[in-house]
Amino acid sequence: MRTFAALLRSQALVFLRDKVALFFTLLFPVVFILIFGFVWGGTEGPGKVTLGLVQTGDDGGLLSSVLAQQKGLELRRYEARAELEQALLRRRVSLGLVWDGQVLRFLQDPTRVQEAYALSEVARGIASAADLRRQGLAPVILAQRVNVGRGSGGWFALVVPGIMAFSILISGLLAVSGRITQMKERGLLDRLLVTPMSPPALLGAIAGVRLVVGVVSTVITLGISVVLFRVRFQVNWPLYLLFVVAATVGAMGLGTLIALVVRRPGSASTVASIVAQVMLFLSGVYFPLEIMPSFLRTLGRAFPLTYMVEGMRYVTGVADLAPGQFALVTAGFLLLGVGLLPVLGRYVVRPGRR
Repeated sequence: MRTFAALLRSQALVFLRDKVALFFTLLFPVVFILIFGFVWGGTEGPGKVTLGLVQTGDDGGLLSSVLAQQKGLELRRYEARAELEQALLRRRVSLGLVWDGQVLRFLQDPTRVQEAYALSEVARGIASAADLRRQGLAPVILAQRVNVGRGSGGWFALVVPGIMAFSILISGLLAVSGRITQMKERGLLDRLLVTPMSPPALLGAIAGVRLVVGVVSTVITLGISVVLFRVRFQVNWPLYLLFVVAATVGAMGLGTLIALVVRRPGSASTVASIVAQVMLFLSGVYFPLEIMPSFLRTLGRAFPLTYMVEGMRYVTGVADLAPGQFALVTAGFLLLGVGLLPVLGRYVVRPGRR
């Protein structure tokens, strides 16, 4: 027990001195949450649309009555189209409208990428309502969108658990691949192995440190999202802790495979980073798998990060997942780590291996 405690303490100090691991585990998720949070504010699309209007023709109040029924619309009138275009380019208005009594011309700023789709929907709604009113008709069917399940927190709420899952993955990969190969290159591993220390104890100490760091890192990320950007989570804390442990152990098992193949610390860290970055863009962290081509969706389903992201979204309450599927994913990560760490650990962590 004293030997393990000493190993645990030494690995904690080593982690705090490892700038790469420290950044990807603690600072990386915080930096990305701050960037996405301040840019998008935790919301999707415009909260309130400011419509700039230039009206040159008399329509008997048709357009005014249509705009009065639009919810969340603030109207500003301009005398000329050039004046409206300047207001649009300076972002004084979200959307421009020129009405001559016959044709509706909507003006949009193409650089407002985040709001483009929502503003287009506002324009279509106004055009449809004006067309019906002009014909003296009313909508036959009223359509209402109802969110089913827990996935109603918007895009930002889905990204936060994804970034948390990625930080766990990269931390687990670097824990074994980078650390073990670094110890080999410096000759520290051979010195440790002539002591009463066992290889599983060393891997256990590394895993223990990463488990604590993983929990602390994800809790900090959640806290920043809630406090600064008012994102609401419904965290199931027992399942949350269980999944963080399972995902960390599973990621370390994958890291052991990298340490088995790549023996130089610099190369091992590079390989781990490349593998993680590829997964980052193909596992649904930023871009949903549903919008990708079929072959990329198939490829994404082969990456463990995809299931880490889905599990993390489930335990934080922002997306639904079948309980049986969650249990299968959690058990799979545990078995992956528990199965690979001891077996491969005896081969990777042994004297004289280069």
